Amino acid sequence: MNSKKHFFRLLVLSVIVSIVKLSTAHAQETIKSLSLNDAISAVLANNKNIQLAKLDGNIAVANYRQTDAIFLPQADLSYTAMSTNNPLNAFGFKLQQGTITQNDFNPTLLNHPSATPDYMAQLEVKQPLINADMLYMRKGAEKQTEVYQYKMQRTQEYMTFEVKKAYLQLQLAYDAVKVLTDADQTAKAVYTFTDNHFKQGLIQKSDLLNAQVHVTSVQSNLAKANSSIRNASDYLSLLMGQPVGTIYRISDEQQTTLISVDTTQKVYANRSDFMAMQKAIEASGLMIKSSRMSYLPKLNAFGNYQYNDSHLTGFGANAYMVGVQLSWNIFNGNKTRHVIATQKLEQDKLAMQLAQQKDQSQLELDKAYRDLSDARFEMIRDREAIDQAAETLRILQNRYQQGLVNTTDVLTADTQLSQLKFSLAQAQFTANLTEAFIQLLTATTTK
Repeated sequence: MNSKKHFFRLLVLSVIVSIVKLSTAHAQETIKSLSLNDAISAVLANNKNIQLAKLDGNIAVANYRQTDAIFLPQADLSYTAMSTNNPLNAFGFKLQQGTITQNDFNPTLLNHPSATPDYMAQLEVKQPLINADMLYMRKGAEKQTEVYQYKMQRTQEYMTFEVKKAYLQLQLAYDAVKVLTDADQTAKAVYTFTDNHFKQGLIQKSDLLNAQVHVTSVQSNLAKANSSIRNASDYLSLLMGQPVGTIYRISDEQQTTLISVDTTQKVYANRSDFMAMQKAIEASGLMIKSSRMSYLPKLNAFGNYQYNDSHLTGFGANAYMVGVQLSWNIFNGNKTRHVIATQKLEQDKLAMQLAQQKDQSQLELDKAYRDLSDARFEMIRDREAIDQAAETLRILQNRYQQGLVNTTDVLTADTQLSQLKFSLAQAQFTANLTEAFIQLLTATTTK
């Protein structure tokens, strides 16, 4: 028996601790007013996807800078210590050190030399002169930097659309809370009236239970709507690169239409994602030219200066060698030929993808215009239906107080009015979101 009491006390204590933690978590939530322009500015400054796009652009620039090597010399400094008893190398070491004597031509010493050391310090320089394939490869790398510039711009445009979408979802959640708060007040009023009449024996218990169920249902939906506000706020925080936990309020002046677009716009060829793909096609063409230029001869200069000595710290003999090399890869097993064929196919694939993307965007734009028209028509219809439903509910409430209609009629009318109000908010959300999507589809590059 004592163990059961102990278990019950622990259970009660855990419930209390959970409630305290939940209350503390809610107390830690901060409420902050947020305008759409501020949200967009925060996203452009702090969004992780945009920062990643910028890093990709910086990587492309760094790769382009690597091609500076086709103009600049390369210099290598080395110090090598060697020892050998190989007849040829041993004699060569002494020759490089400038220490050959008449005795070194003794056949016995020539054929069976002792261990001969050589310490060589060398500076080697290579200077590219004419490498046509590398010139076009450099141009291709430069074109890639433009590709990532356009990609970064498209990322900014898309994340702007995403923050508009999240902002509209937050507004829809607040609209739902407003609708359900009004419905909750009406439901409670009906329940209070029904409860009083039930206690007086004027109505049946089933009417009271219906009113109670209706209040519970509305309050449950209201709790979900409040959770939607938190979810939308957390997503906005994520987009803006801010810690989650802040609940954002919508500015009063932005409670209606947030965006307005020209419904005669079209998909433009200079949209940033189209331009990125077009630059990728051009870069592919330059790489094809680079491969073709690899058939041509290459001209490069080279030179080295070295010291040789038989002692570790000695610099006894010095020598230099300079020259110019003309090289020509006449045949490499048709590798270059097949590389060019592959590059052409990849370029054709990019061109087809670009055409497909343009067609898909035009299809999405046509659908978006139709969706916008439908949403605007639904808004007009819902506003008219709300006025009628509100009047119907007012009449039924008056008749209900006079005992002329039952509780179900009033609750049904209240539910219908709430549904119409939410339908209007949903249509407003759809219209605004579609307009934002049209802006994304019809955006033009700023470059």
